[in-house]
Amino acid sequence: MNYETKLLSTSEYDITYAAKLLADGEVVGIPTETVYGLAADAENEEAVKNIFKAKGRPQDNPLIVHIADISQLEEYVYDVPQLAYKLAEKFCPGPLTMVLPKKNRIPNVTSAGLDTVGIRIPYHPAARKLIQESGKALAAPSANLSGSPSPTTAMHVMNDMNGRIPAIVDGGSCPVGVESTVISFENGKIRLLRPGFISADELSEFSEVICDKHITEAAIEGEQVRSPGMKYKHYSPKANITIISGSREQYIDYVNSHGGDGIYAMPFSRDECYCRIPCIPYGDTSEEQASKLFAVLREFDDIGAKQVYAYCPFVDGVGLAVYNRLLRAAGFEIITL
Repeated sequence: MNYETKLLSTSEYDITYAAKLLADGEVVGIPTETVYGLAADAENEEAVKNIFKAKGRPQDNPLIVHIADISQLEEYVYDVPQLAYKLAEKFCPGPLTMVLPKKNRIPNVTSAGLDTVGIRIPYHPAARKLIQESGKALAAPSANLSGSPSPTTAMHVMNDMNGRIPAIVDGGSCPVGVESTVISFENGKIRLLRPGFISADELSEFSEVICDKHITEAAIEGEQVRSPGMKYKHYSPKANITIISGSREQYIDYVNSHGGDGIYAMPFSRDECYCRIPCIPYGDTSEEQASKLFAVLREFDDIGAKQVYAYCPFVDGVGLAVYNRLLRAAGFEIITL
């Protein structure tokens, strides 16, 4: 891989150019409403292998397949329950991935050898245009080097992928900021495999929701997991991240007494003024924190942070997604005060 990576706009000309690259089996960085994706033709084995090469991603980690419309769903999967259609009517297009039995047209390299595949219909107009104009379902994990924070701007992608892929489509900042909610179906129930902007509470309006244990627990070596991101340390900057759980006062006292060279705090925005060590806040509401989280983690890399003490987010609603990503960024290192 030795490309002169082009930064493209969402103009009609550039979308057509990027779609042609995808149709020809190339890998392209694309915007979605969640994070930027590293996209390639989901049915082209060589193209999908090049996603793994560009990311440095383990090939036992399955990829989500993006389609343009719910009418395409049964082209790629079978045994689709009525519950899936009800959820799609409510949440799609949007940040929801449904794991279903795959048809043979989805190669094993895309599904990491599993007999299921995650399917999503992105909301971002540029992503949908690229799917439609390329005529391809797109396998697209986050467009970052494996293990590093997910990208929420085109420049984040360029920083990681320059020279590794031919083009990146700049569709602006991603409004959601964390990857999609991932679910599967079990006996009429919904299993939440990865939390996202669509919360368990919202899903529970349609059926009982079972939360997979790996949302908040680390997978042990050799243990099979059901969703991307559950098996490996993910979303992590070069700095060591430690989550601090306790009251606001306890957190502020802790970080103020643990300052030093390269040590930073990551407080809620309302508490920034109380921190006597350098800090980068990441919002007050769960929605703000979801939107800012990965950009803030990347900023710690930019300033050369060695240790970051992050105040524990809320663990309900969208907050569960933020907590899940921080847990993996921290390698499950939590200090409870």
